[in-house]
Amino acid sequence: MPLRRSLLVRLLITSVLIALCSVAATAWLAVQTTTRAIQEEQGQVLAEDMDILRQLSGYAAGHPDWSGVAGTLRTISHRTGRRIALTAGDRTPFADSAARGTSLPPRAAATVDPLRTDTSTEPGAQLAGVDPRAVGPYRLPATERLRVAKLATVRQLCFARNGIQTRLERMPSGRTVLTDEDGRLDSGYVPTECADGLLNTPTPTEQKALDALSALTRTCLDRHKVHLDHPVALTLEAAGGATPAPYLIGKRAVDQHGAPARTTNACVDDARRRQLAPYVAPVAELFLGTGDRPVPRFDMSAANKAKVFGVAGLVLALTVAVTALVATRLVRPLRALTQAAQQPPERHVRVPVTTQDETGILALAFNELTERRERMEAQRKAMVSDIAHELRTPLTNIRGWLEVARDGLVDPDPELLSSLHEEAVVLQRVIDDLQDLAAADAGTLRLHREDVRADELLEQVAAAHRVGAEAAGIRLVTEVAGTPWLDADPVRMRQALGNLVSNATRHTPAGGTVTLSARHEVGEVVFEVADTGAGIDPADLASVFDRFWRAEKSRSRRTGGSGLGLDIVRQLVAAHGGTVSVASEVGTGTVFTLRLPCAQEPASHATGSG
Repeated sequence: MPLRRSLLVRLLITSVLIALCSVAATAWLAVQTTTRAIQEEQGQVLAEDMDILRQLSGYAAGHPDWSGVAGTLRTISHRTGRRIALTAGDRTPFADSAARGTSLPPRAAATVDPLRTDTSTEPGAQLAGVDPRAVGPYRLPATERLRVAKLATVRQLCFARNGIQTRLERMPSGRTVLTDEDGRLDSGYVPTECADGLLNTPTPTEQKALDALSALTRTCLDRHKVHLDHPVALTLEAAGGATPAPYLIGKRAVDQHGAPARTTNACVDDARRRQLAPYVAPVAELFLGTGDRPVPRFDMSAANKAKVFGVAGLVLALTVAVTALVATRLVRPLRALTQAAQQPPERHVRVPVTTQDETGILALAFNELTERRERMEAQRKAMVSDIAHELRTPLTNIRGWLEVARDGLVDPDPELLSSLHEEAVVLQRVIDDLQDLAAADAGTLRLHREDVRADELLEQVAAAHRVGAEAAGIRLVTEVAGTPWLDADPVRMRQALGNLVSNATRHTPAGGTVTLSARHEVGEVVFEVADTGAGIDPADLASVFDRFWRAEKSRSRRTGGSGLGLDIVRQLVAAHGGTVSVASEVGTGTVFTLRLPCAQEPASHATGSG
């Protein structure tokens, strides 16, 4: 057998493919799940880090030093479950949520500097990089806050009358501004009715701070030898960093892309930081975590790849080994079955049954098939022998008498012709019985069903055999309880019952009785043929319906029949959907019982009877 067709090889290939798919799917799922989990965790950690940095930057923007940050640090650490430490550039601690003496991570997570905020991650930070919460000298006192809030409310009502919806928002400095529905600051468009010039006018506190900012900016410009032909007059937007350029107000705008404009922008930013520096905490290094443990990360290094491939190889090796072991155990009985099936038919080889699984069941079925084949072969041989023996005797008699008559030794008188006719009748009976059995075996036995009364059927059978029974000194009796009906072929039923009656009269001595009876039971019509003969030995009851079987081997085939009658009875009853059974007691007699489905009494017959 080619290896590609071997069951063992196919099982191995199937198992390896399944293992490969399983390993690949598991590895892919593990990598995808791990990567997604790490990404989510990293995103969560990053968002948490940004929130911690934002809170500490806000603290630094509103306090001139870090002396009171310990309480805030502990609160944040307790909420996030992480160690948080703030140190100077030389790692001198400002505050630490961990116990004293706990080592710091190897690198700082971020730098806390409200004057140089990460503009790409810090919410609200402007292009200048200054935390908008760092207001310093621009913080309004209560009286100015109240006055600006009233002006903002008046402006909001005026906007509403002109169909513009706005909201009031309090800035970190205490100034109230108007924002649109999207939360953006006033774009500068003001209806004529609302343009009173009061809301955006700096308060005394703001004007004082703006003057100081202008002076610092002028000093920076002088230092860089940038001379403008108009005075430096900065607005509140420049102080808050909301408008990048131009900062200067004059009759002629400054080119934002020229060298003077860039220098001016840089000087304004520098002046703002100088102005705010006394009001914010010094720069601090932010450390997150504990000790020297780095942040976990997914690293598909060479060592990790070697581990993955090693585990995959081990799984494949174990799969192949286990599959080979199981397949070998599975294939071994199949090979035994194949070898047994390839043996010559006359040997009838059996295979050992070593398991209780499907293979063991297959071996049992094979052994049962072998036994049935052996029995059928024996029956076939016995049947051929019996048929030859059954036909040889009458043929030998006919041939012998014909040769004698041909040679003139005997005259063909009526007595000789009668003897030859009797032998021919025996041959015809055997041939007819064999033909009926062949039709039954092939499933071509035809039945012409009709409604039949059981009592009429018994009377017809009794009438056909009464003369022969009386000649043998046997009394033939019929007994019928009621008028049971059945749907059957009357000719075949008379043949079946006639075979039983003939068999009973042959085995009943003179003075005996053969009784034919019929009765109705639940859904069935029961026929019985009982005799008072010698009976059948219990050991022979199982063989009664076998072909060519005879209870008395020494009886003449002329008087004992062909040995096919009872088998024909069984086949005819089975064709009608019924069963036949036998009960016998040696010295008392034998009873054959036929059970067939009953039928309803025909309506025409019932009406006629009424």
